[in-house]
Amino acid sequence: MEEFTLNNEQIDILGEIANISMGNSATTLSMMVNRKVDITTPNVKVIKRSEALDDYEKTCIFVQIHYVKGLEGNNVLVLKEHDVKVMTDLMMGGDGTNTAGEITDLHLSAASEAMNQMMGTSATSLSSMLGVATDISTPIVNQIDVESIKVFEKMFDTTYDKFVKIAFRMTIGNLIDSVMVQLYPVQFAEDMCDKFMSKGK
Repeated sequence: MEEFTLNNEQIDILGEIANISMGNSATTLSMMVNRKVDITTPNVKVIKRSEALDDYEKTCIFVQIHYVKGLEGNNVLVLKEHDVKVMTDLMMGGDGTNTAGEITDLHLSAASEAMNQMMGTSATSLSSMLGVATDISTPIVNQIDVESIKVFEKMFDTTYDKFVKIAFRMTIGNLIDSVMVQLYPVQFAEDMCDKFMSKGK
């Protein structure tokens, strides 16, 4: 099987795309939670599929985004449960401290809405950067056990072993100081880089 990897130029392009699109997404999230949201410059690297959840313990929230226009494929955002609880409380008009108890359907619904708005903003940014109209479907949100990597594997209709991992440090006021991770197959990344580089030609 052919071994896919990315060169330094492609890594830089992905970092620039992520920086701009997620920066705009942070503004969207900020309006939803009525708090200042900061997302740092992303760290981009290529990992093996088996390393995808190394930063997480126990359970986490997976948000799966399918591109329905402009790009072919999907990507996943991984959030910590505590962060989803804080965001949900803020979106409901709370002060972000009501985080007791288990994750409920309300939390998953709020996470879906937040990520739908954020990734919708991101898709708009991608459209202008790639020179192609880009759109997403409604995100699919799951709570998964970090040990059940097979659930993660089912999210990608692929046997690809190499993934691009983009890690952002996200802060919301003094309530969240955490890492949000975006994952997608290397082949998806290459397609995005090709569109980005051919736009100006």
